[in-house]
Amino acid sequence: MERVTGRQAHQQTELAQFLRAMRARLRPEDVGLPRTDRRRTPGLRRQEVAQLAAVSVDWYIRLEQGRVGTPGTAVLDALAQALRLSPSERRHLHVISRGEAPVAPHVPAPVEPSLRVLLDGMPLLPAYVVDFRFDVLAHNAAARALFGEDFGTGDAANTARMLFLLPDIREMQLDWERVARETVGNLRANLARHRDDAPLRRLVAELRDADADFASWWDDHTIRQRAHGTKRLRHPTGGDLTVCYDALATLQGSEQCLVAVTPADAAAERVLRRLVAARAAALTGPGRQAVGA
Repeated sequence: MERVTGRQAHQQTELAQFLRAMRARLRPEDVGLPRTDRRRTPGLRRQEVAQLAAVSVDWYIRLEQGRVGTPGTAVLDALAQALRLSPSERRHLHVISRGEAPVAPHVPAPVEPSLRVLLDGMPLLPAYVVDFRFDVLAHNAAARALFGEDFGTGDAANTARMLFLLPDIREMQLDWERVARETVGNLRANLARHRDDAPLRRLVAELRDADADFASWWDDHTIRQRAHGTKRLRHPTGGDLTVCYDALATLQGSEQCLVAVTPADAAAERVLRRLVAARAAALTGPGRQAVGA
């Protein structure tokens, strides 16, 4: 009998929890099945998932109980289709089941000087570089003009921590719940790739303890990876504005991402210009020398 290692046991548990969470969110009518009776618990029955995925009911029950070895890729794809998983959720299913992404310890790479030049060359566009933990590795002056002088330091040195732990940032994000859920989904996907990364695990544990919303969304196995979108902000002095955000990978394999914030309309562009100009004026006022971001 094959001996199950600690890592394999953890993978089996993670997979079982994920499958149960995905099954619980579906109704029979969502997958083309009739609703013929009252159900004591929400979601599909295990028998229904097995039927949709064309697998044995007994095997699927043991899979959800963490008593099955590593499923094949074809079976995982069948389960993904049966559970109506999104592309991000399907990738996550393969990662937690088969460890398809490398799990080697992460060695932080420095931000390239050319990337810092690029940041500083975007004076009206807030931009910053983060790693897979959402730690802020570099940022420009416009980012501080938008997010505050503390951006990149303390709790604001990590965009996930600032989103959940800083009341001013939560109030600033008019689409806070959507953006926060995306952040949880990204963190869970990143942890699947970097399962042994202690700082990332500590961050997740900290946020689970500190914020009930984070804990709830983490426990329902939210996977929402998004590299582009829009969001509405309420700046304390600039007022309301709508911006776009784009997360762009930098060097291949560096696990770094350049996040650029751009105005969604002319009104937002005017607000960003005012904020950047006001910060520059404050830093170069009478008797003061200009300082960097």
